Amino acid sequence: MEFFCYHRDRPGSLPLRHELLEEHWSYMDGFEKEMIARGPTMTSDGDSPTGSVHVVDLPDAAAAHAFAFGEPGYQAGVYRDVLVRRWRNLLDRTMWDFPGGRTGGNRYLVLGFGSGPGADLAVPQDGDELIAYGPLLSDDGTAWLGTAVLVRAPDPAAARAVLTVGAYDGIEVHKWQFGGRSA
Repeated sequence: MEFFCYHRDRPGSLPLRHELLEEHWSYMDGFEKEMIARGPTMTSDGDSPTGSVHVVDLPDAAAAHAFAFGEPGYQAGVYRDVLVRRWRNLLDRTMWDFPGGRTGGNRYLVLGFGSGPGADLAVPQDGDELIAYGPLLSDDGTAWLGTAVLVRAPDPAAARAVLTVGAYDGIEVHKWQFGGRSA
């Protein structure tokens, strides 16, 4: 089962985040085979992290919660909150398989939150710039709760346009970059 995890930084926690970077990476290295995508969200100028995205394939919701809440930064108080949702990988690939590579262009996390019958349940026809794409679901996979997208786009408005206008209660767009250790 695939899960989307988004740890949002607590204001003022950047020094602690930097202090724990190696512990964070080592923890994530233990999930290398399960990792579909990872990386920090950033301030609009790209200078500082604001959160941490991890999309992982784990046995069940309990394992996903253990993964998210066992993360060293969470344990030390770096994050103000954590979103953990079941997710479905509609691209059927990892971020490392993205044809656009690790660098070049602006990249964004787009989160659409909603309820009801669901929206954007198929990959858009013009999805060449999609890095990861899929619905956010309840732990049992029966209720649609939104959509999570990692996308390369020229600007936040173009990234936001990946999701259907009017189909969500709210949409967030965050600057994002490929994560993990440098090769």
